[in-house]
Amino acid sequence: MATTKTEERIPARMPHDVYERIAEAAKSSGATLNQFIVQSALEKANTIIEQERTIHLSKLAAKTVFDLLENPPKPTRQLKKALHLRKKVLCLK
Repeated sequence: MATTKTEERIPARMPHDVYERIAEAAKSSGATLNQFIVQSALEKANTIIEQERTIHLSKLAAKTVFDLLENPPKPTRQLKKALHLRKKVLCLK
């Protein structure tokens, strides 16, 4: 069975001076304009996604989180009630 490779297109309109600047940077880096734009966009996308997936905590906050994970508090009456309701609603058999 043959696999098909699909490629997507992203049209981009920009002011001429922006185009010239990007084209100059692409040429300086030895890449085609398309390669440069795709690589630059991918690098920016990876940076943004990594920032969104990372939680930054102070040392004190991190210690608090790890302490709670290692020694969780006993469930309260409200938590027990919520868990029971969740089981009743979502775990129908």
